[in-house]
Amino acid sequence: MTFNFLNATSKLITLAFTINLLCGCGKSSEQQQTQLPQLEIPITEVTIQDVPLTKEFVGQVYGTKDIPIRSRVEGYLEGIYFKEGSEVKKGQLLYKVDPKQYAANVAMREGQLAEAKVTLIRASNDLERIQPLAEQNAVSKSDLDAALAEKGASESMVVAAEANLRMAQIELGYTRITSPISGIIGKTEAKVGEFVGKDPNPVILNTVSRIDSVNVRFFINENDYLRLARYAVAQEKSGKKSEDDGKPKNNLDLIFSDNTVYKHKGHFDFIDRSVDANTGAILIQATFPNVDGLIRPGQFAKVRSIIDIVPNGILVPQRAVMEFQGRYSVYVVDQAGKVSQRSIELARHAYKDYFLVKSGLKKGEKIVLEGLQKVQEGATIKYKVVQFESQYEGV
Repeated sequence: MTFNFLNATSKLITLAFTINLLCGCGKSSEQQQTQLPQLEIPITEVTIQDVPLTKEFVGQVYGTKDIPIRSRVEGYLEGIYFKEGSEVKKGQLLYKVDPKQYAANVAMREGQLAEAKVTLIRASNDLERIQPLAEQNAVSKSDLDAALAEKGASESMVVAAEANLRMAQIELGYTRITSPISGIIGKTEAKVGEFVGKDPNPVILNTVSRIDSVNVRFFINENDYLRLARYAVAQEKSGKKSEDDGKPKNNLDLIFSDNTVYKHKGHFDFIDRSVDANTGAILIQATFPNVDGLIRPGQFAKVRSIIDIVPNGILVPQRAVMEFQGRYSVYVVDQAGKVSQRSIELARHAYKDYFLVKSGLKKGEKIVLEGLQKVQEGATIKYKVVQFESQYEGV
């Protein structure tokens, strides 16, 4: 009996100790939880500004001048006097065609001219003798007419011989092929010893390109052309003139094949007169400075142009937008820090590292920028307002 009493008392003491221990642990855990600092969630205010909409067009680069080099006379190529891919100056000797036959032709024409001049001298002397005699009726009138005709024919022969000599000298000059402009020359299409000047051998020996500035040509469809034209008209009507006193305004970006953006901007300088009826496209040409010589003819690049302006557009950072099954939403935070998830509709065009919001947000509202996984609908958070730093300039 005494043993049972002691055993029951021991169990009661153990139970009470366990309850006190559990209560103490719970209280300590609760105190520890309340002492943990609450993280600040970065939020940002939606941006309201005029948003330029851009579009990229694939084009090909050409030199400002691409001049093909041809031989204007036939013959065997005697020499090449430049380094392929190097800079050449206007008038610099590039090729030389064997001049022997053309030099011989010049010598022959010189002989013909000398012969014609001798004939003219003889005819002139005859006329000088006959004319006084004809005035004295010592010779017949027909003899005088014949002497006059002989002199006129001799003068014409001299003129023709001089013309033939000039032509022969010009052809001889064509055996020296010089650069028509200063620029970059490409790979030669002929070797020393080849017969040039007509098919089947290369008719175009080389090409010299002026590349201190370059042209980029590309095609756009009718819809894009209309948007560009309307934007240009709107800019003109709004009074936004060029900063360069009437010169074309440089507002085009050039994007290389590695997706880097060229540091210099360009401008439109040519629009074809008509739309191609077969393709529905129109040719556009833009010009970009190439002071460093980085761009070469034949490159493919993209031209990015503004095609429209959205006034008072609402922009949100792309990282702040959540997407689920094609639906987009953001976490909106009020002044008390209460979070609410809101659906938004995005415009078709993105702007740099922002999304352009078509509906769902308004000016002055603040959204969660980072830590989207740490917040939820209806929660109250501690927040700090930050300025979103875009990775692009000029936002």
